[in-house]
Amino acid sequence: MSENADKAKILSAIGGVKGLIDSGLPALLFLITFNITKDVRDSAYAALTLSLLLTLARLVRRETIQHAVSGVIGVGICAWIAMRTGRAEDFYLPGLWTNAIYGSVYLVSIIARWPVIGLVIGPLLEENLRWRKDPVRTKVYIKATWLWVGMFAIRLLVQYPLYLSGNVNLLGSARLIMGYPLFIATAWATWLVIKSGPKLRDDLKVSKGS
Repeated sequence: MSENADKAKILSAIGGVKGLIDSGLPALLFLITFNITKDVRDSAYAALTLSLLLTLARLVRRETIQHAVSGVIGVGICAWIAMRTGRAEDFYLPGLWTNAIYGSVYLVSIIARWPVIGLVIGPLLEENLRWRKDPVRTKVYIKATWLWVGMFAIRLLVQYPLYLSGNVNLLGSARLIMGYPLFIATAWATWLVIKSGPKLRDDLKVSKGS
């Protein structure tokens, strides 16, 4: 398998550009609409409508809709909470929960020496779980998983105080800045760590004919 093919598989597995669009654009529209209308309900409906349209576009173009459907569900939950409380900042509350949960899961996986990145990427690189028998290769996946723990932690450290302050504009802006750019940077760093790290031991590799 070529290096470019490996990179494409890794980036796709952890979200990819389309996944970022499906989750990021509705949040951006919510922020813009709220600044114009100052109406939480209208802003939430606008975000949910865009998310549904993105999913429909994926269906029409016969593209994978996994991330789009996840986006609709996520935006739907955000919209429901914001409309229920009447607080615009609550539109971003599920995102804080998600970062806290994911960060905890990734951290626990490192402590248990079952790093999430290894579980996701190992099968894509045709290593399956054989990397667990190679301590050096396991450390590569642990190092890559730490990158994601750091990303989730940084998001919480910056965004949670903004949520408590009720500053919707700063919170929304931080969500966008720490969404696309930070995700892409972390995904790219993950690829570099896996690419440059020690490879799976030869005695654990499966021959092409097996």
